[in-house]
Amino acid sequence: MHQPASGKIPPPLWKQGWHPQAQRLESPNFGPRPLRACIDLIVIHSISLPPGQYGGDAVQRLFTNQLDWDAHPYFQTIRGLEVSSHFYIRRDGVLWQFVSCDDRAWHAGQSQYRGRTNCNDDSIGIELEGLEGDLFEDAQYRCLAALCQDLERNYPIAHVAGHEHIAPGRKQDPGPGFDWARLQKLLDLSPQVFP
Repeated sequence: MHQPASGKIPPPLWKQGWHPQAQRLESPNFGPRPLRACIDLIVIHSISLPPGQYGGDAVQRLFTNQLDWDAHPYFQTIRGLEVSSHFYIRRDGVLWQFVSCDDRAWHAGQSQYRGRTNCNDDSIGIELEGLEGDLFEDAQYRCLAALCQDLERNYPIAHVAGHEHIAPGRKQDPGPGFDWARLQKLLDLSPQVFP
C-alpha cells in the first residue's frame, strides 16, 4: 500500500453510505431519500432502554425490530414501534451503524428545521447512549466529533442540531446535559452551524 508523504495512512473509504469503522447491524426500518435531497443536517439524539439503564443490547434490538416487548414494563409503552437511526454511540464510545447514510432512517419523526419539514428526508441521525438531561461520556464526545468530521468529508453538512431543536415541545433529547459548546470546539465549526 502506498503511504502518503505525511506517513499517515488515510482512513478506509466509505462504502455506499456505510462507515468503515462502525459495527454494522442493518435495520429494516429505512427507505429511500427523496430525489435531490441535500443531506446537510446531523441530528443528535439520546436513548437508553429501559430509560436510564446502560449496556445490554436493547437499543440494537429496537432498531432491528427484535426487542422483546415483555422483557421490561417500559417496553410495553413503545410496543410495536418501528424506528432506526443511522448511528448509535455507546457510553464507551463504540460506534454502531444501522442504516446507510445514503438512505432515510426513521429517527426524527414529525420535525422542522432550517425552513424544511420532514427532517428524516435530508438528515443523518446519531443516537448517544444516555438519558435526556444527564451528562455524556468523554469517549462519546470523541467518537461523535470524529464521526461528524467524517460525515462532513462525505456529505454537504451545514447544520448540527438536537432532536429537541427539530421537534420542540415533542422531544427533549439530548437535553441540557449535552455540551454543545464542547462539540463546537471539537469540530472547530462556525456557531451558525449549531442551534
